Amino acid sequence: VKTHLQAQTLSTVAVGHQHNHESISAAFESIYKQHGVAGLWRGVTGAVPRVAVGSAAQLATFTSAKDWVCERQWFGEGSWAAVLAGGMVSGVAVAVTMTPFDVISTRLYNQPVDADGTGKLYRGFLDCILQISSKEGLLGLYKGIGAVYLRLGPHTVLSLFFWDELRKM
Repeated sequence: VKTHLQAQTLSTVAVGHQHNHESISAAFESIYKQHGVAGLWRGVTGAVPRVAVGSAAQLATFTSAKDWVCERQWFGEGSWAAVLAGGMVSGVAVAVTMTPFDVISTRLYNQPVDADGTGKLYRGFLDCILQISSKEGLLGLYKGIGAVYLRLGPHTVLSLFFWDELRKM
């Protein structure tokens, strides 16, 4: 529903398939009526690995980066600056690992579908990766990485900062 609504725009500037929902509830209703519950879950094959890979990258890089800046004595052990530096590095790792999955999920979510709910552009997760890679190159999987970092970077920094502070308590 989110992807359908975010992709909507005026026909003069539209790129890709337009779903033309009038509201959130209309989008839910339309998707459910046309494709059932499965239609509301289309694209999940890209979203689940996205979250798993992003969380793994976030947690693995945070502690390592925080320890690294402390070892070099850029910031003191346990300082809030070390935590923020670790969070910033972690945010980059999260953006790099999650962006391909974001691209794949968005393509799967937003593609036009047949009456039976089958995608008209991609047969699934692997087909989507292969098509993007062959037609757009590997960098095609990183479209929008700057915007991804602008969203995930601050979120990662703040989440890890508060998590670290709560852990100290």
